[in-house]
Amino acid sequence: MTPIRLLIADDQPLVRRGLSLILSPDPALQVVGEAENGAHAVELARELRPDVVVMDIRMPVLDGVDATRELARVLPDCRVLALSTFDLDEYVVAALRAGACGFLPKDVSPEELGAAIRTVHTGEAVVAPRLLTRLISTYVRTPATPAVPRPAPAPADLTPRETEVWRLIATGLDNDAIAAALDLSRSTVKNHITALFAKLDVRDRAQAVIAAYESGLVTAGV
Repeated sequence: MTPIRLLIADDQPLVRRGLSLILSPDPALQVVGEAENGAHAVELARELRPDVVVMDIRMPVLDGVDATRELARVLPDCRVLALSTFDLDEYVVAALRAGACGFLPKDVSPEELGAAIRTVHTGEAVVAPRLLTRLISTYVRTPATPAVPRPAPAPADLTPRETEVWRLIATGLDNDAIAAALDLSRSTVKNHITALFAKLDVRDRAQAVIAAYESGLVTAGV
């Protein structure tokens, strides 16, 4: 089995080396490079073509948000997993908007980080459950800034079923739980989600959740 090629981007050498030492023993993972800022991460990603970039959000020269946006533009098949020191960090949400496939706090266990990398590599989104509601609820109550643009309102052509699936995604349910809640097959739920993502112009669950809060479909604490 071909290992997942990883690039680690963090401005702190100790963190970079620690993540590398934690992840390298796993035969399914291969650390191919380390970058000390976002600009270096983009440069190395162009050269090394990693499958996943583990990206710190706050870095000098080019921060993790702008680096993620650039990677999404030039290397769309490269998945970004954002890391944040702070539970309530609007820049992590901006990273999801920029194209990151998920975010985790830096205090996750090595097992959780490895599992998240595998999930991101398959094309799914990873959002730490304990952060999701607090982070997004705080973000959507904050006035928009030029650095974090608001999306357009929810599309008018969503079907009632797609809207309900969207609402359940925003509450954190996975496909199996949504299927059970709506008495649908898992394949039918997947079809609804595919159509929903296309209409919302999002590429994963994390972006769909943010869009749900920002559009007013769901509100903080609901």
